[in-house]
Order: sequence, then C-alpha cells, then structure tokens
Amino acid sequence: MDVSDSTFPYRIPSKERSMKQGKSDSRPTETDDNTLMAQMQEEFSFAPSKDARHDYGGTCIHAVNGVELVLDPEGIAYWPAEDTLLVADLHLEKGSSFARRGMLIPPYDTKTTLRRFAKCIDKWQPRRVIALGDSFHDAEASQRLTAENYDTLHALMKNRDWVWITGNHDPTPPVGLGGEVLDCLRQGNLVLLHEPQVNCEAGEIAGHLHPKALLVRRGRHVRRSCFAADQKRIIMPSFGAYTGGLNVFDRAFDDMFDGKKFHALMRGENQVYRIPAGDLRKP
Repeated sequence: MDVSDSTFPYRIPSKERSMKQGKSDSRPTETDDNTLMAQMQEEFSFAPSKDARHDYGGTCIHAVNGVELVLDPEGIAYWPAEDTLLVADLHLEKGSSFARRGMLIPPYDTKTTLRRFAKCIDKWQPRRVIALGDSFHDAEASQRLTAENYDTLHALMKNRDWVWITGNHDPTPPVGLGGEVLDCLRQGNLVLLHEPQVNCEAGEIAGHLHPKALLVRRGRHVRRSCFAADQKRIIMPSFGAYTGGLNVFDRAFDDMFDGKKFHALMRGENQVYRIPAGDLRKP
C-alpha cells in the first residue's frame, strides 16, 4: 500500500513533525514542495471558457481533442460544457477486501474516500458524475458498504445522472445503488473508459494506471500523483484513499504517449502544476 502522495492531503510538514519530536530537521516542507513544482511548471497560454458559477483557482485547464477540462488538485476533472465531473479508481472497500484475505489494515478507506469525494461534488455541483472504473475494489464490494457509507454514496447520487464505467476490479454493476453501467461512453469529442488503449482514439479519458510523477532538482525530490496528459488523451490519477501508483515512466505507460511529448499535471497542495515530461525523473 502506497500512501506517500497527496491522496491523504493533510499532513504535518516535516519541520513541524521534528519539532514535535524534539529534533531539528531541514527536510523540505509541503510548502517547499509546492514552490519547487511552481518553479518547474510550464505556463499555458490559453484561458478557460469561464463559468461564473465556479471558482477555477488552483486548477489547471487542459484541452483534449478540443474539449476543455478543468483538472482539480483533489484529482478529479470537471467538464464545464457538459456540467460533468469525472473521477477514476475510487476502489471503495479495498480495506475490507484485504481483510477478507487476512491482511488487516484500518477499515476507514471508504469513509475517507467518500468524504473527499463529497467535497468535490459540493464544490462543482455537477449535473452528472462519471466514475471511470474500479469504483469498487471487487465485485462484491458494494454489498460490504456500511449503512453510513451507503447512505453517503446514495446521497451523492441523488438528483444527478450517474454513470459507472466498468473496470477490471468491478466488471459487474454495483448492487442496490442504481446509475447507468457502461463499458465505454463516447460523447462529443471524448471517449470515456477505464483502461487506456495503445493507439487510442483522440479524446480518450481513462484511469487504471494510477499515474505518479517524480521531480528532482538540486537533490530535492517531489513525488506526487498526477494527470498524465497530452492533446490526445488524459490518464487520470487514482482517487481512492488506499490506492498506490505507477511512475509515468513505468513500462505500463510504454506507447501511451509519443516519447516525452506529454505533461504530468502534478497534484500539489491546493494547486495543479503542469510539468513537462522532459523535466521528470524515473524512480
């Protein structure tokens, strides 16, 4: 289990931790990490088609196949033209799935994930939500939701269109929750599915690979989950609390992009940073 990135967004800066422990520590703080990403990011010239209902502060606007998407630092994407929120790899009930196999970890991942997701929905107030697969960690996970977590998820779904894209972990519809279940959704210039395809159609938005990026400068290391994107596709970061990730130079990303002609849109603290792939490092 890898929880080293900002899927747990609130952490005590290392300097404060060391003070609590009675030690001095010169390791970089969260603010330092954001400063480094800000220094390295590539500015993007075009402005979004602003929707007065929303505050775009901290987001990054990225166009895929001519469609503008708003990439939020929480790891979701908002599609203004369709008033739609996109999220990938919630992996609800991963903790209980591990417990069934004798791997005991704190069983709070679903509650944590839904709490973060509720904040995203409250912020953007979308008409529709599309979950891009692996929303549940296994085929029976929806049946293991506690009453509290079921009620939370059901409330998020209420009065809005909801689409479950099937994934490799959840190939069948969730039980008792409703919503439309599809293997793939094509709408306008976008193709929405779970697993990114080699030689994909233009406009592909997918998840599955849980991309992360590593930035190194003068001995400083910043490793964060990210959106991996070019003008043809976006591979979304994983959203679930117990999800790990793969570096964007892992073999699984081979042939997904044209060499290093893509960007990692790294998730910082309240900001998305656009980093050219050429400035990133392999682990």
